[in-house]
Amino acid sequence: MKKNVIVSLADANYFPLLEELVDSIKRFKESEKVAICILDAGLTEEQKKRLSKKVDEIKLAEWDIKVSENKVKGKEWLKSQVSRAFLPKYFPSFEKYLWIDCDAWVNDWNCIELYFKACNNGKLGITQTLGPGYKITSKVSWLFGKLAIIKSQNFKHAIKSKISYEKARKLAFAPHINIGVFSLEKDSKGWSSWQNNLTKTLKAGNIFGSEGLAINMSVYIDDLDTEFLPLNCNWITSNLLPKYDLDKDTFVEPYLPNYKIGIMHLAAGIWKKGVDMRVDKSIEIELDTLDNKKIIKSLRFSN
Repeated sequence: MKKNVIVSLADANYFPLLEELVDSIKRFKESEKVAICILDAGLTEEQKKRLSKKVDEIKLAEWDIKVSENKVKGKEWLKSQVSRAFLPKYFPSFEKYLWIDCDAWVNDWNCIELYFKACNNGKLGITQTLGPGYKITSKVSWLFGKLAIIKSQNFKHAIKSKISYEKARKLAFAPHINIGVFSLEKDSKGWSSWQNNLTKTLKAGNIFGSEGLAINMSVYIDDLDTEFLPLNCNWITSNLLPKYDLDKDTFVEPYLPNYKIGIMHLAAGIWKKGVDMRVDKSIEIELDTLDNKKIIKSLRFSN
């Protein structure tokens, strides 16, 4: 009986990315002891049939929190913004859950082990979008010397979701947490905290981004016990491109000591001439190598 599970979600458009994620997991022998379960947010019957040969279970994603129909009509993929906060409901037989967005893929199994270890004792295992070279997500514009305008992803989303100014200010300069990869135990209090905050953020705010704001509230306002993992456990390529180690044939962090990328996350896309690499796998970009060369390469997974 498998105790741990990796879960993701996709619709028909993102199926190629989802399949690459699954393939990137299954190439590791260690994956034989970990279940892979999928939430279906609009996959075709042919896609589900193909996927069923590779994963343990596929279930239809639901709107686990009621939202206005005019916000979600024809946007089944938005269920990912809600259903990932309810994973034990969908797949109740597991002890630990690791969510990985379908536009990410696994480059190093050690990272998977870290996530399952990070969520021990009810903790949330997750990364912050803050580190050497990463784009700054919070900015201040100073007016008349002492007055300032705060520009922060958390603050903006909190105000739009009609979260109190007191809580919004607390979130304003807290390092933003990316919910695209996280781990939690089945009995963690994190689920209920996240679900309660998600209910609040969905009432007035946008569907997209609501679950990210909610988990930031759980960590920084509800003080959910959290184990912050290093950036290579959720490397967001739109924040900072990796380098390539030609000797070891793998992606690495661009700064010393050039740790191997554990999970490559194409969140927000890598764009070339207006086309997103997530949509077109043939797109390649220029990357620096560790020995100061330039190569042209895709960031998508390939066997």
